[in-house]
Amino acid sequence: MKKNLHPEYHLIKVEMTDGSQFETRSTWGKENEVLKLEIDPKSHSAWTGGKQKILDKGRISQFNKKFQNFRSEKKS
Repeated sequence: MKKNLHPEYHLIKVEMTDGSQFETRSTWGKENEVLKLEIDPKSHSAWTGGKQKILDKGRISQFNKKFQNFRSEKKS
């Protein structure tokens, strides 16, 4: 096995946007450095499900209006 092939893992601290921290192993930075996140699962709407925008407000109503008379017959 070749020497110095793999990156060096060390402990770092990750600081969330709310100020909470946790330790993990990483190749980022140096030993005991703090990685401050600008976006994290606690605050970003992609994870929290908040503040979603509806881009096409009338698309469903347009579809329903266009195909309101189109009905499939149920087969018994």
